[in-house]
Amino acid sequence: MNTPRIRTPLLIPATLLSAGSLAWTTWSLVDLLGAGPIGITVAAGADLIWASVILAEARGVRVPVHGRNIVPAIGWASLLAVAALLAWHGIDRSVPAMAVGGPFLPLGTKCLWLMALADMRDPSALTDTERARLADLERGMRFEEAEHRIALRRREMDAERLLADVSVDFEIELARQDKGRELARRAPIAIAPITPEQWPSSPITHPITPEQPHASQHPEPVPTSAIADREQKSIADLAREHVAIHPTNPLAIDAICSLRPDADRPSVGAAVRRARQQLDTRGGYR
Repeated sequence: MNTPRIRTPLLIPATLLSAGSLAWTTWSLVDLLGAGPIGITVAAGADLIWASVILAEARGVRVPVHGRNIVPAIGWASLLAVAALLAWHGIDRSVPAMAVGGPFLPLGTKCLWLMALADMRDPSALTDTERARLADLERGMRFEEAEHRIALRRREMDAERLLADVSVDFEIELARQDKGRELARRAPIAIAPITPEQWPSSPITHPITPEQPHASQHPEPVPTSAIADREQKSIADLAREHVAIHPTNPLAIDAICSLRPDADRPSVGAAVRRARQQLDTRGGYR
């Protein structure tokens, strides 16, 4: 809004001329309408319209239409309508002086107010075009700020959803590990069979070799590989035992291969997988 000056000498004559124009226009229109006292409403309303437009211009009110301020156009349109009614009144009464002098009073008042408003404005103040451009920039900045706030809210919402998903996955993983430890704790303890190579030597007697005769002069029979194989458990039995002990298949395969170095590792792996599947399907061996 343009900053007005504190005082201008044109305010006094403009105010007096406005009062006179209001009185003349009111009387003329009441006489033209012939509606009695009720016609004062129409007459006074016509004057108040263009007077209000002058006040709006003094306050810098803008009504933009297609980028242009239409407040001055409204003021001139209302003033021309009042002037036409005053001229019509003089013609209707067959008084040429009234037809010419009547419209001159509001027109002169309008011109005097234009000069007074121009004298009240600061010459260094922004023009209407410049103010409209600044208003567009300010409006655009407010839009960008609102858009930025909405974008931040959306990012916060996405972050909260991601944290919630991570928390759920963490709880599921903890529960899975707890169940695995509980399953391992409740599983039967498998005791690895003792092979002939692992027989402990007696602290009292020494192992009898084929070359050393027995007390009865008969050699002690040495266990053959066939007898040792019959005494050892099968790969399937070992797979069932170690699957119940170890939570993962690789650990069970390594344990079985350490006990049976001569066993085929792929065959051991297949037996472990079958045992694991049976354990999961039945919920434990019976």
